[in-house]
Amino acid sequence: MSRRLISTGSPFEKTAGYSRAVIDGDFAFVSGTTGYDYKTMTMPADITTQARNCFDTIQKALAEGGFALADLVRATYYVTNPADADALFAVCGERLGEIRPAATLLVVAALLKPEMKVEIEVTAKRRSA
Repeated sequence: MSRRLISTGSPFEKTAGYSRAVIDGDFAFVSGTTGYDYKTMTMPADITTQARNCFDTIQKALAEGGFALADLVRATYYVTNPADADALFAVCGERLGEIRPAATLLVVAALLKPEMKVEIEVTAKRRSA
């Protein structure tokens, strides 16, 4: 199986030289994904909505590559405020409670734009039949 690039169609992907996801064999590597709402073209103010949007974007990229959230083996979460961790974990529990990938949470000084509260990157491995 050859390497396949998945795009959201954002012009920033080409400008910055990255893909939303790269499919390589039985693995999918999804880039750091922020909580941008592509339907309204806005960034929600709260971390809960941002985190749900992250997972929606991730799930769409995985599906385009033939993967599902159930294939996740690794997740890394970046938050700018440690006080937001509990709200983020609640969303992670909603989306990944039964999947339970290996995960890391990092508190960072900032993300690209000040309104960004969370960024999530994941790795998936296709399950054997």
